[in-house]
Amino acid sequence: MIRFTAAAVAALSAAALATSASAQTAPRPDQLAFRELYKELIETNTTLSVGSCTAAAEKMATRLKAAGYGDKAVQVIVPPQDARWGALIADLPGTDAKLKPVMLLAHIDVVEAKRSDWVRDPFTLVEEGGYFYARGASDDKAMAASFTDNMIRYKKEGFKPRRGLRLALTCGEESPDSFNGVEWLLANRPEVMKAEFALNEGAGGRLDAKGERVFLGIQAGEKVYQDYVLTVTNPGGHSSRPVKDNAIYHLAGALSRLGAYDFPIKINQATRFHFERMGPIEGGETGAAMTALAKDPTNSAAAAIVARDPSRNSMMRTTCVATMLNAGHAPNALPQHAEANVNCRILPGEDIQAIRAELEGVFADPAVKVTLVGKPSPVTPPPALTKAILGPAEKVAAKMWPGVPLVPAMSTGATDGRFTNAAGVPTYGLSGMFGDPDGGGTHGLNERIRVRSLYEGRDFLYEVVKLYATQK
Repeated sequence: MIRFTAAAVAALSAAALATSASAQTAPRPDQLAFRELYKELIETNTTLSVGSCTAAAEKMATRLKAAGYGDKAVQVIVPPQDARWGALIADLPGTDAKLKPVMLLAHIDVVEAKRSDWVRDPFTLVEEGGYFYARGASDDKAMAASFTDNMIRYKKEGFKPRRGLRLALTCGEESPDSFNGVEWLLANRPEVMKAEFALNEGAGGRLDAKGERVFLGIQAGEKVYQDYVLTVTNPGGHSSRPVKDNAIYHLAGALSRLGAYDFPIKINQATRFHFERMGPIEGGETGAAMTALAKDPTNSAAAAIVARDPSRNSMMRTTCVATMLNAGHAPNALPQHAEANVNCRILPGEDIQAIRAELEGVFADPAVKVTLVGKPSPVTPPPALTKAILGPAEKVAAKMWPGVPLVPAMSTGATDGRFTNAAGVPTYGLSGMFGDPDGGGTHGLNERIRVRSLYEGRDFLYEVVKLYATQK
């Protein structure tokens, strides 16, 4: 592993801020060293089926200790359920012991990937055409590697944060039905998850079709995933003697009413900021509608225009949609059973049981029974986007990408932030990594991230974390 003096690291960091807005002709020496760490993490298989998060955690722990972190500062914590599900916790203490640390949170497990489906081996890092290709290239080993490497940089340069830094590389974000490391740590090792706030996945930057930066995202809050099962039972009978009281008809009627129903608009701080800042960027009718809706959430005409985009519609209201059906037992018999799964993405802070009751009102049929599926996720309001959170991100973004706005948003998906927010650790998605409009194959085939975006994101996180760690 290449080592650098504190002065050299500082000089390289300054050069990064000056040059990152333009394409670099060749990687800097510190970027090449980072690439080796990233490669090691990528090529350590951490899928649920055959991988090991523990192996990845141990490799990152070895690198941290080689940089000067002591045994007490670096822990690989393995749950008793499975020796492969380990997590890494590493601490750089602050000079003010009264202040809780900033948590740098990233999951190191990845979605399954079959070699036969991919153009390239998904567990070999391939650099090609300005991209890194691999499973986890973006989600979430890009941030995990950047946080780890930056913790090494801070140690080598002798950085003394006022507020400590806590690295948490966890397992199970992609397979929470089997195990979730953040949830387990909060329940079994809560002392290692204490923090003033956390930085996590959930927001990057957006590139246009030409690769130009459009905006940098910061995410606050996320919707709650909840499935509900609709069930109708009936005595049934012979299909030659049909009756109106048919299980399928009851279910079909309920789902038809659901399809025509819109949950009320409820715009939180993050969504309002998003519409305010995206309105001028979007322009045209949609941009004007976003600006108007940010000023007046009751503006139904503006809401109708914004809602044409499924993602933005989901940002401003709870959504529920039918995703699976199962009915009948024979082609020549009246159905005795009809069932549907309705998947809801619930606005943060809204009660899961209240949504169930609202669904029953929409279905308006006592024959349709509605039950919750699985263990409900914790429900919490979105964390506040304060000046202390937005200020450092805006300052570093302005240095690295002048004129590129920082745009807050609420996530319509789910991350480990749902657990940390519920535990009293405000959690924000912030990576500084710009992605292509098509999503870069995340969770799909041939996952990729631009080389430029990865290196820039690492530098962005390096600088912004320093600012968070030194403020009061």
